[in-house]
Amino acid sequence: MEFENLLKLIQAVSDSELTGLKYEEKGVKLHLTKEKETIVTAVQTADSPAAFAAGAVAAPAVQVAAPAAASAAAPGSAPAQAASEETATEPSGKIVKSPLVGTFYAAPAEDADPYVSVGDTVKKGQVMAIVEAMKLMNEIESDFDGTVEEIYVENGQAVEYGQPLFRLS
Repeated sequence: MEFENLLKLIQAVSDSELTGLKYEEKGVKLHLTKEKETIVTAVQTADSPAAFAAGAVAAPAVQVAAPAAASAAAPGSAPAQAASEETATEPSGKIVKSPLVGTFYAAPAEDADPYVSVGDTVKKGQVMAIVEAMKLMNEIESDFDGTVEEIYVENGQAVEYGQPLFRLS
């Protein structure tokens, strides 16, 4: 992919409501993710699949500041207030968040028991739920050891990237 096209793609993701994009062409894999107001870009070439899988970036990472919708609004306006309310209601503690957009499932099958319930003790790496995205079932693992204090989503509910799913103590 040409550098100019890469910059156009990064800008398109910055300007959109997307929180992530994966693209592959001729042995080059591109993965863009956006958290709040920053986009992090990782590029993999055919020469470095192992390094990319291990978390290393084959090409330099490019960070582009996304335009902040709230900062463009006048002080005290509704969008700025909504943004401050979102941060004020963000749960505290050990939070397990959704790594992708999809549908949340608490159990491996409709008739099965949920992976975890409030009060259960979990270990780091333990499967806590599934998020289905594009017909793929993605296991959501705990990032922490702890006890499940709250479950923020219902079975079958749509979830967003970075949305809190569980709170552990």
